[in-house]
Amino acid sequence: MKKRSVVESVVNNETIYQQGISVDCVIIGFHDRRLKVLLSKFNFFHKWMLPVGFIMKDEDMDVAACSVLKNITGLKDIYMYQFHTFGSTIRLNAKEHRTIMAKIGLADTNHWLAQRLVSVGYCALVDYSQVNISASANEKVQWFNINEIPSLYSDHNSIIGKALAMIRTQLDIIPVGYKLLPEKFPLSELRIIYETILEQELDRRNFQRKILSTGYLINLGEYQRKPGQKPTALFAFDKEKCEEALQNII
Repeated sequence: MKKRSVVESVVNNETIYQQGISVDCVIIGFHDRRLKVLLSKFNFFHKWMLPVGFIMKDEDMDVAACSVLKNITGLKDIYMYQFHTFGSTIRLNAKEHRTIMAKIGLADTNHWLAQRLVSVGYCALVDYSQVNISASANEKVQWFNINEIPSLYSDHNSIIGKALAMIRTQLDIIPVGYKLLPEKFPLSELRIIYETILEQELDRRNFQRKILSTGYLINLGEYQRKPGQKPTALFAFDKEKCEEALQNII
């Protein structure tokens, strides 16, 4: 039997949750040379959205966000950080929100879930190969290429844009690919991640010189060999230096 969705849990146990606030999670992975984001969708609603969670009254907000990540990906102890609070009075599309509320039995009620919601955005960078997607009985969960995201529910496109903008400001001080790439990788994979985030093509030689000067990478002296292609040098991240650098993120 599939688990209930987080919204169903709130409806059935409304008094144990902090009213009027949610956590929206931007979960980013890298696969097949594409940066991707994980989205969910109710079977009864036409738009995709970010994975959302709610905070129990005796629960820390960071713990609630990590629970969303674990429930949908099966991962724990993953790098996740809070990047922005979304509190506009018009952030929810009233018509869309009423449609969802009606489908879950909250039409024309005073339940706090049907009222204004302030959302705290969290971003997680994950190893795509380690994700084991899990969905509730009335939901779908799917990866989307980050530059091919459809029109999402509410302000969720803006939330993703804000997450990428925050990552963009951190590119010079944190090793972004550290949590996204496998243990061994060619520099071309890391360059694609940077190009996607920056939305521009980067010169291969300049990128290589700059990224190697950070001290985050180790040349393994090994090569990736594919038929018809020149051998490609493989690199790994210096875990100790990368973990220390991640503590600098805002």
